[in-house]
Amino acid sequence: MAKYGKWIGAGLGFAMGGPIGALFGFFIGSTFDTATVITNQQQSQNPASGPTGRGDFLFSLVVLATGLMKADGKVTKGELEYVKRFFRDNFGAEGEREAVSIIKDLLNKEIAVDQVAMQIRANMNIYSRTQLLYFLFGLAKADGNVCNREIALLDRISDLLGIDTTTYQSIKAMYYDDSDSAYQVLGITPSATDEEVKKAYRQMARENHPDKVGYMGEDIRKAAEKKFMAINEAYEKIKKQRGM
Repeated sequence: MAKYGKWIGAGLGFAMGGPIGALFGFFIGSTFDTATVITNQQQSQNPASGPTGRGDFLFSLVVLATGLMKADGKVTKGELEYVKRFFRDNFGAEGEREAVSIIKDLLNKEIAVDQVAMQIRANMNIYSRTQLLYFLFGLAKADGNVCNREIALLDRISDLLGIDTTTYQSIKAMYYDDSDSAYQVLGITPSATDEEVKKAYRQMARENHPDKVGYMGEDIRKAAEKKFMAINEAYEKIKKQRGM
């Protein structure tokens, strides 16, 4: 397993089995023993309520990112550059190096996105799944444009991950700036009362606080702060508009 380093190697658990494990096995050039696969398959039968391993989260992100890149049927050099920048900005040089290495290995592999997403849902808590979707939207928007196929795939992934419509629309609105986007970020409409705005903000801030995913490492926590800041910015924008 020397092919990958500490960025993704710590905290691998459920990702060693199932469809994600098969892709990981391909990446490191070996397969896992039957006992390991059975253990993780048994584990995946019960939805996770506890913390997700750091390695599980990161490898799941890279696998889904690869599937997203392939959504339009082609992967260009420019797209790879955007991906490199995304991982560098969020996880530093080491994260960029390992993520791109894995993606290049997996580009010629079939990514069963539906099965991967269902495995993640069965083993990853809701806070981690929400952060995963946020990263995927950021990756899709990294080149300044999100095509219809990418949106369709993100919509399907969100549904398979068990993320509710309000949360999905909130994350989506963080990447689109229009007259209603601030309200969508908070999961409300412009007709909401001032008190409803305050309540929605408190709930969103509580559910999306960076500490929710802080156990997976400082880099993931720091990246999660961007989503938290978008929620605060949306609230401030609405308060200014309303004179609250």
